[in-house]
Amino acid sequence: MIRSIVLASVLVGVATPTFAADAAHPTVVELFQSQGCSSCPPANANVMALSGRPDILALSFQVTYWDQLGWKDTFASPQYTARQWDYARGLRHDNVFTPQVVINGRADVVGVRPGEIEGAVARADRGSTGPSIDINGGRVTIAGPAPATPAQVWLVRYDPNIVQVPIRRGENGGRTLPHKNVVRSLTRLGDWSGATKGYALPTPDASGLKSAILVQAGPGGAILAAARG
Repeated sequence: MIRSIVLASVLVGVATPTFAADAAHPTVVELFQSQGCSSCPPANANVMALSGRPDILALSFQVTYWDQLGWKDTFASPQYTARQWDYARGLRHDNVFTPQVVINGRADVVGVRPGEIEGAVARADRGSTGPSIDINGGRVTIAGPAPATPAQVWLVRYDPNIVQVPIRRGENGGRTLPHKNVVRSLTRLGDWSGATKGYALPTPDASGLKSAILVQAGPGGAILAAARG
């Protein structure tokens, strides 16, 4: 049973970009996928191919709505499904679909065709604008002019390693699928309304995870700034 919806690239309210993405201002590429979705492996491979670039922060969010179709995703969380629904509303979609690749919260593509994600990355580049993010020890500090509306500050912890997962049932039954930068926790640290504000970072629940901070213009909104921990 295939529930993937092949859509054209969608770009909502993005001005002509200034191409300034770099290691200090990485483009956030969020993949929403499921181990039970046979259309997801090509998009996953394309995102993994970009994940080593210093100007790209690639994150894999595993969603739950395929779990009743023969295989329960080993990394899925209702929280990640809710995040995808936030993007569906923000990008004016009627439904969610897999695979889906969201770039900087401003554009989305299916991501299965070569070059599709790279084109969206170029169009959705946010330049070097936005607040600064300083991560030092157990605290993160956000500073800059006030955004149009209060922003949300998120802590993402993800596994940077390639994890091979044998799939025993469902559409991908019998395959072993690689996973990289799988999100293992997503924590809202608070809101940010401008000026300088600090937030305490909770202790990781597991070793070996990497951290990233996202400053986002509300649920399903544009990513204003991002940094690796």
